[in-house]
Amino acid sequence: MSTLRNKVQLIGNVGNDPEIVNLESGKKLAKFSIATNESYKNAKGEKITDTQWHNIVAWGKTAELVENFVPKGKEVGIEGKLTSRSYEDKEGQKRYITEVICRELLLLGK
Repeated sequence: MSTLRNKVQLIGNVGNDPEIVNLESGKKLAKFSIATNESYKNAKGEKITDTQWHNIVAWGKTAELVENFVPKGKEVGIEGKLTSRSYEDKEGQKRYITEVICRELLLLGK
């Protein structure tokens, strides 16, 4: 059951070209966002599409795959865990962000 404690699975389209960071330690980091869409009908019978954006972070070999094979618009499957962190922006305001740390990446679509 421990594998169910913090597990996220998403299928969506990459919203921007991934940002690749090569750290001094030699590790590679990839940051990008994906959009997931959910459709439903409202009370009037109209089809409504709800789009949610998710921040994704990949490390190491997964980051290399992202760098080489994941452009903007690509459909991907992501499996990972949710993390939250805070930081201070340029104006000194404390900001909070939730990210998915990608453990597995599946390339979908064409």
